[in-house]
Amino acid sequence: MYNKGAQAYLQTQVQSRTPVELVVMLYDGAIKFLGQARDAMAARDMKAKRDAMSRGLAIVQELQNMLNMEAGGEVAERLDALYTYILGRCYEANQQRDPAGLDEAIKLLTPLRDAWADVAQNPNQAG
Repeated sequence: MYNKGAQAYLQTQVQSRTPVELVVMLYDGAIKFLGQARDAMAARDMKAKRDAMSRGLAIVQELQNMLNMEAGGEVAERLDALYTYILGRCYEANQQRDPAGLDEAIKLLTPLRDAWADVAQNPNQAG
């Protein structure tokens, strides 16, 4: 019963957001799950690491898939390259069991998340 309630809450939360707020939520999720994967790696909890890594990677891949390469021009191309780099660092971190790659991924995602959050807070000032 709790699960149905939590799912309904999440669905309502997602449906009531603007597209920009949804992008912020995606960044929040990627950062959260990659952080959980890093922590689980340090604790040698391979199941938790696998689950969190899988979710974090899926979100970064979704952010990459959402890019409109035609309309986005150079910005989209640069973001595409950055997401590819982030995914590569995560895969390396997983393979080598070294959390440094996850730390770097989080460090790269955080300012992007903050920029989108600023746009969400001040939509009239967005360029």
